[in-house]
Amino acid sequence: MQDFVHLHVHTQYSILDGQASIPRLVDKAIADGMKGIAVTDHGDMFGIKEFFNYVNKKNGKTNGEIKDLKKKIAGLEKGKIECENPEEELIACKEQLEAAKKKLFKPIFGCEMYVARRRLFNKEGKPDQSGYHLVVLAKNEKGYHNLIKLVSKAWTEGFYMRPRTDRVELEKYHEGLIVCSACLAGEVPRKILQGKVEEAEEAIQWYKNLFGSDFYLELQRHKATVSRANHEAYELQQVANAKIIELAKKYDVKLVCTNDVHFVDEENAEAHDRLICLSTGKDLDDPNRMLYSKQEWMKTKAEMNELFADVPEALANTADICDQVEFYSIDHAPIMPNFEIPEDFGTEEGYRQKYSEKDLFDEFTQDENGNVVMGEDAALAKIDKLGGYDKLYRIKLEADYLKKLALEGAHRRYGEVLDEETSERIKFELHIMKTMGFPGYFLIVQDFIRAAREELDVSVGPGRGSAAGSAVAYCLGITQIDPIKYDLLFERFLNPDRISLPDIDVDFDDDGRGRVLNWVTEKYGQEKVAHIITYGTMATKLAIKDVARVQKLPLSESDRLCKAIPDRLPSGKKMNLPNAIEDVPELQEAEASSNPILRDTIRYAKMLEGNVRNTGVHACGTIICRDDITDWVPVSTADDKETGEKMLVTQYEGSVIEDTGLIKMDFLGLKTLSIIKEAVENIKHSKGIVLDIDNIDIEDVPTYELYSDGRTIGTFQFESAGMQKYLRELQPTTFEDLIAMNALYRPGPMDYIPDFIDRKHGRKPIEYDIPIMEKYLKDTYGITVYQEQVMLLSRLLADFTRGESDGLRKAMGKKLRDKLDQMRPKFIAGGQKNGHDPKVLEKIWADWEKFASYAFNKSHATCYSWVAYQTAYLKANYPAEYMAATMSRNISNITEITKLMDESKATGIKTLGPDVNESLLKFSVNRKGDIRFGLGAIKGVGESAVQSILSERAKNGVYKDIFDFVQRVNLSSCNRKNIENLALAGAFDSFSGIKREDFFMENAKGETFTEVLVRYGNKYQLDKAQAANSLFGGDNMVEVATPEIISAPDWSDLDRLNRERDLVGIYLSAHPLDEYQIILENVCNVRMLELTDLTPLQNCDLVMGGIVTGFREGYTKTGKPYGIAKVEDYSGSAEFAFFGNEWLEKKNFFNIGMFLYMKGKCQPKQWKQNEYEVKVNSIELLPDVKEEVIQQLTISAPLSEINDEFIEEFSSLVKANPGNVTLNFYVKDEEGQHVNLTSRDCKISLQKDIVTYLKSQTMLSYKIN
Repeated sequence: MQDFVHLHVHTQYSILDGQASIPRLVDKAIADGMKGIAVTDHGDMFGIKEFFNYVNKKNGKTNGEIKDLKKKIAGLEKGKIECENPEEELIACKEQLEAAKKKLFKPIFGCEMYVARRRLFNKEGKPDQSGYHLVVLAKNEKGYHNLIKLVSKAWTEGFYMRPRTDRVELEKYHEGLIVCSACLAGEVPRKILQGKVEEAEEAIQWYKNLFGSDFYLELQRHKATVSRANHEAYELQQVANAKIIELAKKYDVKLVCTNDVHFVDEENAEAHDRLICLSTGKDLDDPNRMLYSKQEWMKTKAEMNELFADVPEALANTADICDQVEFYSIDHAPIMPNFEIPEDFGTEEGYRQKYSEKDLFDEFTQDENGNVVMGEDAALAKIDKLGGYDKLYRIKLEADYLKKLALEGAHRRYGEVLDEETSERIKFELHIMKTMGFPGYFLIVQDFIRAAREELDVSVGPGRGSAAGSAVAYCLGITQIDPIKYDLLFERFLNPDRISLPDIDVDFDDDGRGRVLNWVTEKYGQEKVAHIITYGTMATKLAIKDVARVQKLPLSESDRLCKAIPDRLPSGKKMNLPNAIEDVPELQEAEASSNPILRDTIRYAKMLEGNVRNTGVHACGTIICRDDITDWVPVSTADDKETGEKMLVTQYEGSVIEDTGLIKMDFLGLKTLSIIKEAVENIKHSKGIVLDIDNIDIEDVPTYELYSDGRTIGTFQFESAGMQKYLRELQPTTFEDLIAMNALYRPGPMDYIPDFIDRKHGRKPIEYDIPIMEKYLKDTYGITVYQEQVMLLSRLLADFTRGESDGLRKAMGKKLRDKLDQMRPKFIAGGQKNGHDPKVLEKIWADWEKFASYAFNKSHATCYSWVAYQTAYLKANYPAEYMAATMSRNISNITEITKLMDESKATGIKTLGPDVNESLLKFSVNRKGDIRFGLGAIKGVGESAVQSILSERAKNGVYKDIFDFVQRVNLSSCNRKNIENLALAGAFDSFSGIKREDFFMENAKGETFTEVLVRYGNKYQLDKAQAANSLFGGDNMVEVATPEIISAPDWSDLDRLNRERDLVGIYLSAHPLDEYQIILENVCNVRMLELTDLTPLQNCDLVMGGIVTGFREGYTKTGKPYGIAKVEDYSGSAEFAFFGNEWLEKKNFFNIGMFLYMKGKCQPKQWKQNEYEVKVNSIELLPDVKEEVIQQLTISAPLSEINDEFIEEFSSLVKANPGNVTLNFYVKDEEGQHVNLTSRDCKISLQKDIVTYLKSQTMLSYKIN
């Protein structure tokens, strides 16, 4: 049997065309004894890095053997290894080495490219939309880089329906490449089948002249064996193959045979068929859809030998190509971008003259104090790892400039004289940055952060993640938190023992992030900056939906299957379809169903699950490279959502991109920074105060009072109800309290919060296992909260080094048992050496192991607690300005807006509707301190209309009336439709003499007043312009009669409010339910929003109320009527479903605009007892029950509050509201004695003014029913 290797293989990265995962392909090839395989996806190299990594993993053991043998051979040759017969041992080792090398599985990197019929820049119609297929393989590292150039340029310059290259590009980048003529879509077979044999021969000659013996003609044989498959392809292949064999002899070109692999095993053919349906948008039963032969699985060597027994050389040549391909790594040491250093500081050339290689050797291999800390071999290896002496000159230049900037920043931050701790810390960090080769990285980051703040007016966060542990980063302005003050550790971020590159994630305000990216791109060059690709895969539910759709499984059945899949599996296993089937009986039934469509849906969804379905762009990851990105990795293109322009995207994803040497930086958009920025602007506008938000008082009393009261709605990080509860219990008084709560409020550590609170307030003693631990545990009352505390204490107690303490943190956090078992004896021994009791040390270690997996990164907690504190400071000291900014940034989230408005109302701040004389573009604060709705938030009123209104108002003052408005505003920008929408939203309500309805009143000619008004405004402005240009000029010349305002009938409150809501998204000036507010808030026991999660309501009796805002009805599959009604209250809306007779009985209640009072129960579903539903048992109209459901009002009051003033005020309210509600008083004196009083003669109607009055009396409380 001839040896054979697959050279034409499509993985799942041939998106929606290939159905083969890389691990399964490699595993099958190895199991079959193949020496290697190629990966040749359509037009891309998306899967190449995963392919390389997986093959490396499979070769790991063998590579270990090779490394050991090479080391032994070197030792034998140098006489360092003693044995009885060194010569025989050396020969045996060399033989073993060769045998081991042959065991290695070889990855061949390739791509099936599209070669444009003309040039790649020709993009005119169908002939240019695709191109001839060509299999291109990298023979060596040079070929790999040339392949990258070809594939990348096909995307960036040649994309036209598909990424295309051309002959000119192939000629330019041909070195190190092997090419094969591909499938029937290749140029040679296509010309043969078209009868253009001379053109086919021309193509053969052109490729042979360019590639020589590295050009191969490809044979394929796909004889379909099932009826529903492509049977035509085989006949065409036979015709093409016969001529190809003939031409191969004529032109002395070697043959190869391939199988154009698209899936792994024969049994996957039907799953692949469904994938093609998805790709082409066709149904499975479409008679005209695209079909494969279903022979495109990864055939074994035996199967390929049987298929091509008549051309054994074509089989042998595949193995020969594999032998020609070299082993090489596509990974690389970090490729640092060059930061431009001012020439007057120094140049590389100047440094070469100034410093010898010996100087560099000493500087880069000694510690920061000049001590020798490594042997010569290790030192030389380090120099080599950094890129040799040539690269060290550049690193030293950057390091010295970084030191200059850092020390300048240190003096700004810490003063002219640095204390010893600060000086030593900065010195140590700078040394580590230099000797790890990363000074350029920090220079680049500080530069774009400086530009963001100083040039681009972009808000930058205080830092995030472990980078905040760097004092140098703080001095450079990269972070804004002093790591020395808060015990944040540099080695948590960077130390010589860490393998990963430095990773500084930077938060920018939402609006400014794009501007910073553009600045970076312009500075470093478009070819050197790229975004990072992401791959979207078919998750469990999506796989079911996709297969169900092409198989025409009814949508109801597809939905049923998806709903049966829980968010988490009861068994705790990883979520995938096989595991879900094991756990869910409903899925087991579907898999074994007698319905073939249902059964096949599950079967093929299992095969397609996890398949790559699409590509995306990483939300924040950005690459900045020293060279063109395409010198190192392939790129594709994607559309920039902000600009619509094409942007470069790496073809390798973020989790592996750094292996290739490229430096990743995360540019994140943080909405909170935009809120803070806008709040500061609001403060400046409303109060004339210019607030420096980065330098506010960290001991501000009102801010801590806000936290202690739990009034954190609208603030960052501390907003949840659970957090509010704990804050009220904790009563935080220091910033450290906030950092700790931020770190503790997560599953796991949350269990420690009560203990933390008790210790703060002295209810429990603060204890330390060893007294000196107080140094690092004092701020958290003796509880270990942060990873940094574990690191610091390991050094303090047991003399761990910085690197060892970070290793301990990582081992505990990731529960690396082997690593922990190695470190434990060292900790105990080090602690004993320092005089500590081993039993106590054992307890400390056990406590750490238990908690450290939960322990949080203090650097991150500190940074985000500072952002949170800034928001709380603004809310506490400038509540209206801050809440207005928060509303502006949540304008599309009506639920959030409503919550924020309620919060503002609770603090005495009104949220007023839009007004042309007060509103700005966004939410703002007026002179009275109330929040005013922004004009830009009104639907149908564009920004240009708003700007014309605002600019005219700023120029010539407020508008006196509606006529003054249309006389002055630019009616081209603010047209009739804009004015109508402004009127409906209430923006003209402040004008006397006209109401909303009047704008839509028609005159005798059938014209609305708005039409007449706009015509009047246009005429007035035209006459004014003409008068200004006349000989006499002046405004007095304009005499246009104002149109009559015809008073229109009043709309109903509901009609008016619904129109308002249509335009601003919420009920603003009032709510249609206001008449029933007392019932909804005091009698109803559940809000509509609470019905989204029924877990807390299980088996509870429910009382609900609201307004009907929509319904839909129809018939079930069995012909029964059903209806789904939408009911809304102040909190939000919920839907209620009714079936059969129940719907017929109750449907009359569900007309839009009806006010309902409903009773029901949250009970198990009839057929699914583990799921709950709301069963509505009775419905009444709120107007009918308004007087009945409120039976009594009980007022609780201290005796001291029952004075003449109260009696007079409350008596007048009672007399004004007679009714049927019983009035009770519960009066209590200072000694605790009380009396219950019931009014026999006087009964009331409980109206809003009574409740409002009672709420305003802080010493009183009341209860209804």
